[in-house]
Amino acid sequence: MTQPATRRTLLATGAATLAVCCVGCGGDGSAGSAEATPESTGGEHGSAAAAQALARTSDIPEGGGRIFAAEKIVVTQPVKGEYKAFSAVCTHQGCALNQVADGTVDCPCHGSKFRITDGSVAQGPATQPLAAKPIKVRGNSITLG
Repeated sequence: MTQPATRRTLLATGAATLAVCCVGCGGDGSAGSAEATPESTGGEHGSAAAAQALARTSDIPEGGGRIFAAEKIVVTQPVKGEYKAFSAVCTHQGCALNQVADGTVDCPCHGSKFRITDGSVAQGPATQPLAAKPIKVRGNSITLG
């Protein structure tokens, strides 16, 4: 017959589980912030920034863009070397945007189109622009953030 769990047992088990999880999330073992620095971005590492890598800069066509459906983000390159990111959810009725073509990000549901340069409405029925999303471009890597 087993005895009911005591508060002490539950707390000890929870603390042990947390410790194991934290070890798995650690970086290089040094103290300080887990945030990536320019010095630490020269390759694969265990930081959160590496886990959020979206693409290489070469994956985003100049004058176009690419939709990342899982992240609900579209990354565009309106002119060479300039990268922008926006929500990939139409502001009209919340449909997922599905295409980047001819300088716009397009919605398949009702035909709204948004400019790759700033997310503004190029064609309705949407009346609100796409929300800008933060990204970082370091070297040839594009990450969330």
